[in-house]
Amino acid sequence: MRYRPLGQTGLRVSELFLGTMAFGKPVPESDCREMLDAFADAGGNAIDTAVVYRGGESETILGELLRGRRDRFVLGTKYALSRDATDVNASGNHRKNLRLSLETSLRRLRTDYLDVYWVHVWDLRTPAEEILRSLDDAVRAGKVLHLGISDTPAWWVSRANQLAESRGWTPFSAVQVPYNLLWRDVERELLPMAEALGLSVTTWNPLAGGVLSGRYLDGGTGGGRRDPATLTERDHTAARVVRDVARELSATPSQVAIAWLLARSPSVLPILGPRTPAQLKDALGAAGVELPAEAVERLTGAVPFERGFPADFLKGLDI
Repeated sequence: MRYRPLGQTGLRVSELFLGTMAFGKPVPESDCREMLDAFADAGGNAIDTAVVYRGGESETILGELLRGRRDRFVLGTKYALSRDATDVNASGNHRKNLRLSLETSLRRLRTDYLDVYWVHVWDLRTPAEEILRSLDDAVRAGKVLHLGISDTPAWWVSRANQLAESRGWTPFSAVQVPYNLLWRDVERELLPMAEALGLSVTTWNPLAGGVLSGRYLDGGTGGGRRDPATLTERDHTAARVVRDVARELSATPSQVAIAWLLARSPSVLPILGPRTPAQLKDALGAAGVELPAEAVERLTGAVPFERGFPADFLKGLDI
């Protein structure tokens, strides 16, 4: 496993993150422990969860599994989505929800600090000043070391970090986005912004709901979350190219799909979201897959994608 700095901080994180959205029923705690142990044995040190995952079970299980070794991991959780559907203030980015969510997460995770605290999603209404000042207060209190933001427009993140710099507050060091061979929207604004500002980019759903693992090819039902009837020819085309490259490299399709993400940019850090130890073992193998430049080009060109205006327009200018 290789390591990269988290944004412009000195914190080093493994190039693959362990996503624990599946930790909790129906996944038994024994499987969760096996996955965490396998991740650590492979050199992984970065863990991603959220206050709402599995109704809080993900954090509670992690808190138990990390006993005696918590400081060896870069632990991050997220807030913003609703913790309680009966309370209108149990969701959003505002100071009250931030404080209560943070205290809930610290208690469940059995720790007195988080390495990374993430805004799960911009709520479209809380002023940036309130969010940043509240997060900075958590950093100054020693409860949080670094900050990240997920699923938020590039313009908002760049404005927020400029505001943080001007006020002497803690800036965001990373963004979290969906990214895979089929979902490349982040290449339009978010990825270029992150590279320009020195932010890490943790990416969720690297296998596009299992499509890129090849489980739906040749009439396969997949046994996953996707209805095979909803898959398009574009989906199948991408999956076939991934499978072909995997066969040539004696790797698995999942490993190739994740390795493609690692090859896209040194800023990109894929989040693995296994539901079983076997899935995790397979995905971890991506760290050992070196894609030849020709393979990267084949995968990138497997399905049509346009960055659109202004990226393609500016690229075509001769000035």
